[in-house]
Amino acid sequence: MEGLFDYAPAIALFPLAAFVIALAFGPKLPKKGAIPGIVATAGSLALSLAMLAAVAGGEEGYYHETLFTWAAGDAAGEVGEGIEFTFGILIDPLAALMLVIVSLIAFLVHVFSLEYMNAEGETGLPRYYAGLGLFTFSMLAFVYADNLLMAFMFFELVGLCSFLLIGFWFRTRSAPSAAKKAFLVTRFGDYFFLIGVVAIAATFGTLQFAGDDSFVAAAETAIDDGGQLFGFDAETWVTITGLLVLGGVIGKSAQFPLHTWLPDAMEGPTTVSALIHAATMVAAGVYLVARMFGYYALSPTAMAIIAFVGGFTALFAATMGVVKDDIKQVLAYSTISQYGYMMLGLGVGGYVAGVFHLMNHAFFKALLFLGAGAVIILMHHEQDMWKMGGLKDKAPVTYYTFLAGALALAGIVPFSGFWSKDEILYDALIVGLEQPLIMAAYAMGLLAVFFTGFYTFRMVFLTFHGEPRTDTAENPHPVGWAVKFPLATLGVLALVAGVANLAPVYKLTGIELTFLESWLEGGVEGTNYAAYTDALAAVYDTGFIGTESTTVLVAAGLSLLLAFSGAGLAWKLYNVPEPVAHKERLGSVRETIESNYYQDEYQVWLAEGLTLPLARAADRFDQTVIDGTVNGVSSVSLFGSDRVKRIQTGIVTNYAALIVTGFIALVIVLGVLGGWFL
Repeated sequence: MEGLFDYAPAIALFPLAAFVIALAFGPKLPKKGAIPGIVATAGSLALSLAMLAAVAGGEEGYYHETLFTWAAGDAAGEVGEGIEFTFGILIDPLAALMLVIVSLIAFLVHVFSLEYMNAEGETGLPRYYAGLGLFTFSMLAFVYADNLLMAFMFFELVGLCSFLLIGFWFRTRSAPSAAKKAFLVTRFGDYFFLIGVVAIAATFGTLQFAGDDSFVAAAETAIDDGGQLFGFDAETWVTITGLLVLGGVIGKSAQFPLHTWLPDAMEGPTTVSALIHAATMVAAGVYLVARMFGYYALSPTAMAIIAFVGGFTALFAATMGVVKDDIKQVLAYSTISQYGYMMLGLGVGGYVAGVFHLMNHAFFKALLFLGAGAVIILMHHEQDMWKMGGLKDKAPVTYYTFLAGALALAGIVPFSGFWSKDEILYDALIVGLEQPLIMAAYAMGLLAVFFTGFYTFRMVFLTFHGEPRTDTAENPHPVGWAVKFPLATLGVLALVAGVANLAPVYKLTGIELTFLESWLEGGVEGTNYAAYTDALAAVYDTGFIGTESTTVLVAAGLSLLLAFSGAGLAWKLYNVPEPVAHKERLGSVRETIESNYYQDEYQVWLAEGLTLPLARAADRFDQTVIDGTVNGVSSVSLFGSDRVKRIQTGIVTNYAALIVTGFIALVIVLGVLGGWFL
């Protein structure tokens, strides 16, 4: 298996080749470039599965290779003496798992697009498939990047691809606006990310993620030595640099307050939403925190901030999902909320739980987005759930697979979402018993479970149950195998993927069913879960592994009770032949929630009402004070030089007269001064 790793670069290069082919020859190819994309992503998936097996069967448990040195030089830091900027590949258990997830979802999205984009009667398909290929290449390269700079570069390329794909229908007014918004909001966060990259490089002299020469190892050494870094103690500096990188994470993973771009990104094709928002771009931020988990574990402050932001975002976004009528908008706010859970898990030290939910969410959220795409085909491009209804019997494959995704999203046992979400909440509860801030984050995450159950089944009942509320719902457009195959595949995964880590069963019975945890324990030092268990226990002053079974039952029971309560309320209100809107019962709160808590208005005010006037004031200060001072000095100089140059007449007698006059003046001055001193 050793020689297999030599083909690791091809995992990302296959989609890159599909991008080039679709862009150059797409109009002349069958399906306008879809076939190269399907073949390329299938190849990436096959290689990713092979890498997964190779990592599992290898003696070292990982593969790490530097491909080439991009730039070399000296960078004097307080810890590191020099630095090389390299491109390399790191495939450890975490990266191998993520490669499979990304390539699988990309493959299924390409297959689904065969029918979905044709159903749209779309032009510009070569551009669409080229965009999918470039996006998949960028994400796969980001996943196996072995250093922070390489990750940052592909992180940015992922953002560019999202801009192109969200704005695919650029002839409309809304799509370009949504694309620009996504680009600018995420770029704002990435600005802090870039500063963090520079700070880490300047401090530790390395940007490697793992190994003895990693910045994680250098940071541990600096903290153990108790030294100063740029005037701060080592732990404080790790906190500062970690939070700077977190700015990019918050933007990409749509966490509060940089979440506002994601709902607008629904203006792109639904297949793009499934690819970008389920398993790739939005997952990139959470994956980066998991990749840098050892670094964040060195800072209790950074971990607490990650947890609190995650818990707050989970609840904040879930409340907005309960009032949306567009099926894709409901899923958009659900995505924001679920990534909040992942951040909560990682922030409380639940590395396995956070990665587990990242995996499960990729499957069931891709399923729900593609299911929404199938519904849109059935409804002849209609997205308003109030114009649907009665689709359960007319499209059984779509319904039952969508239902599987909904049960996983709501966290209903035994579907996959239950096992990972409840493991996150369990870890948060145990740590919260020691940390009040974490307990607040846990409470918000727990309350979000109720809203998740409600908006999820409100969506299911309005879309599939009851009587058809329009002629379109009465006579839906049929869907073919290209739609049903991805839905069936993801539906099975939404049901069975939870068996990868049955942590609650293990804690109750002691039976070894935590396969994912055992998997993530392997790999190169500096990347795995086991290497930081002790560090996390020190961070939170608690040993949350193997706590009493009573706590497990209480945590799971509370979560299930709230999930069933939310689903039950949705059943009562919307699982009727002719449902009616109940949002009016919210009173004045309804308008606030429907307006997304005026987040967009606030950001517009921040840009136009505060930032723009400050920029104009600074410009006026620059022109009147700075430029005025400079121009005034130059005016005096010009005036003086203009007068002095008149002395230069070229006439010798004039020069003689000036010399005599100057001499007389000098004698007088000296005489006067001599009289004063005498």
